[in-house]
Amino acid sequence: MEDVVKVDAGPEIYSGDPIGKLAFDCFGIKYIYPWQRMVISNILEAFEYKKNLELLTDEERDLLDKENSDSFCKGRQIVLLPTGAGKSLCFQIPAMVLDGYTLVIYPLLALMSDQFRRMEQGSLKSVIFKGGQSREERDENFRRLKDGYKMIIANPEVLQSAELVERLKNIGISHVAIDEAHCVSEWGDSFRPSYLGLGDVLKKLNPFVITAFTATASPDVLNRVSEILFDGLAHIVRSESDRQNIHYFLRRACSKKKEALFLAKTEHRPMIIFCGTRNKSEDMARELNVCYGRGTARFYHAGLAKSEKEKIEKWFYESKDGILCATCAYGMGVDKKDIKTVVHLEAPKTVEAYIQEAGRGGRNGSVAKAILLWSLEDSLDFGAYPVTSREYQMKKFAETADFRRQILLDALGGEQAVCSGCDLCNARREKACLQNLKGMKQVFYRRKLEKDMYVADWEMTYSIIKKTKNYYTDLEIEDVVSKKMNERYLSTIGLNIWNHSDSTEVIKQLKESGKISECNFLWKGRLTSKD
Repeated sequence: MEDVVKVDAGPEIYSGDPIGKLAFDCFGIKYIYPWQRMVISNILEAFEYKKNLELLTDEERDLLDKENSDSFCKGRQIVLLPTGAGKSLCFQIPAMVLDGYTLVIYPLLALMSDQFRRMEQGSLKSVIFKGGQSREERDENFRRLKDGYKMIIANPEVLQSAELVERLKNIGISHVAIDEAHCVSEWGDSFRPSYLGLGDVLKKLNPFVITAFTATASPDVLNRVSEILFDGLAHIVRSESDRQNIHYFLRRACSKKKEALFLAKTEHRPMIIFCGTRNKSEDMARELNVCYGRGTARFYHAGLAKSEKEKIEKWFYESKDGILCATCAYGMGVDKKDIKTVVHLEAPKTVEAYIQEAGRGGRNGSVAKAILLWSLEDSLDFGAYPVTSREYQMKKFAETADFRRQILLDALGGEQAVCSGCDLCNARREKACLQNLKGMKQVFYRRKLEKDMYVADWEMTYSIIKKTKNYYTDLEIEDVVSKKMNERYLSTIGLNIWNHSDSTEVIKQLKESGKISECNFLWKGRLTSKD
């Protein structure tokens, strides 16, 4: 939901536009995008259609169903809008005008709390149902609903309670919205089986309208969501998938933690560094605070207590230069608008997950960088998946020579787009600019490009071994690499952050990838390249 903006505006601005007036009066939103209007209209029209059906005889209902199948389908829709496009408004506005209640299902407790806070800031009173509540708390929620509250927030697990579902059914649910609906496919078959039960819950509630929202879903995921929630019959509403203000970059590195420390100094903040595990998020934050001062970074993961999470969320939300080291527990739906850089220490398993997390950046429309750290080990791991798999798309994204944005869009079945910014296209533009220069201008520009050119830790190491075949042992080359990498970091960020263990990791990955090997016989124990 967009921030509340107080602006003097006369009623004539919204003459004939009750939805626009409602959005402005309640939330301070001055403009509703066409895709938002379409989704809102579908919800309202489908509600009226289904409500009218209740007044008809069985024969009349069957006839109207055949004549208005499109209206029925719009009441069962999957909506794909890019991150930051304002999905919440699409169910908040209808909730204020529909008879009955709107139930919104979120995947994460943090997201539930965040949205509850935002709804309270507007003019939409809501209640939360979650695990661990007492009967008295549940009864108080239903009392508030009876007193005029319109919005109900819940997660899939709490809806496994037959008693709660029955009570919700009895009060009359008009609209069910499932946020981050790709989780139905991503998590339902693994560690969140409650998602697979949502289809049965929806049948029991029997709401007039059901809408599933997501920012990222490939055709396979869409089909799975449709199957679980709608028995395969769903109306798809898809906007453009491309967030042009997000510019995609790849940094090749075997020692990713050191590269992240470098980026923390050289890239714009606020910054998120997504880490694959809880331990890595804690370790990354600790290293940042050691290098750049206490309070520079904090960590966030599912293992924290609720009070700790809320404290960190508040700190990061208000910070202008903080770094949050987080697992995917932070990612979905958290609405800090001014994040400038999103770094991935590890590549997510799928393109959908990567787009979702990279989409935390630039939610205010400003340019943001999404930087994926990619190692030789990543190339081997993702290369083991079938070429047609969703996981293999991450390898294609990382190792393409074309432009990265289209790889993401193709994986989602999205549109063709012109690249608004990525490392590959930027390099091509710089090369074209160099060719157009003459004389000393070309010399100076080439020197600048060479100075700014990024060389990965393993690329530098491989280059040394290739030039000096059969010369260095493991230990000797590690000493050389450690010295050269610390020279780079010292000249750029003023710190010696490279350790001998980092060089050991570089050599290990070069060997495992097959780029270098140890010689036998005469040069036994010496390193040589395969080229």
